[in-house]
Amino acid sequence: MNRIGKQQPWQIASMLLTVAALAACGANMDDLESYIQSVKDRPADPIPPVPSVKTYSVYEYEGLTERDPFRSSISEVAQDQKPTNRSGPRPDFERSREYLERYELDTLSMVGTFRKQESFWVLIRDPEGVVHRVAVGNFLGKNHGNVVGIADTRVTMSELISDGTGGWLVREASIALGEG
Repeated sequence: MNRIGKQQPWQIASMLLTVAALAACGANMDDLESYIQSVKDRPADPIPPVPSVKTYSVYEYEGLTERDPFRSSISEVAQDQKPTNRSGPRPDFERSREYLERYELDTLSMVGTFRKQESFWVLIRDPEGVVHRVAVGNFLGKNHGNVVGIADTRVTMSELISDGTGGWLVREASIALGEG
């Protein structure tokens, strides 16, 4: 038997609708063609001029009279000046570093304090979100920051910063509650 004879009425109706829809697509397209032609007839926007080429000026480096570009400025200062503060404060490099010394101070945040009898601690959150208990005498940050004071809203540290000439400078730093 022929397959065409076995088709359902809804299949025949859908084929007829498809044929009718395709026939409607071939309608008058004069307005579209006139719009395309009007766009093509418009004058083109002017092209901006090519920017002028800057002339290259030759620079000859004379290493004997000017600063060596491969030497850092801190080492220059260290060679030009005598160390001024070698007997001042120095970090204890023999001391084992504490966990929170692996982070910069600005990545740590104070989240609270607590007291138990005479002991007072500050709660510090590291960048991974872990909260640590810190007391006076503990160290924070990469600049040898020794905790010297804890208040309800602030922890104060004393950091040691290299001065570039072999000495160390003491700098006060703090983290306030909710910072970071």
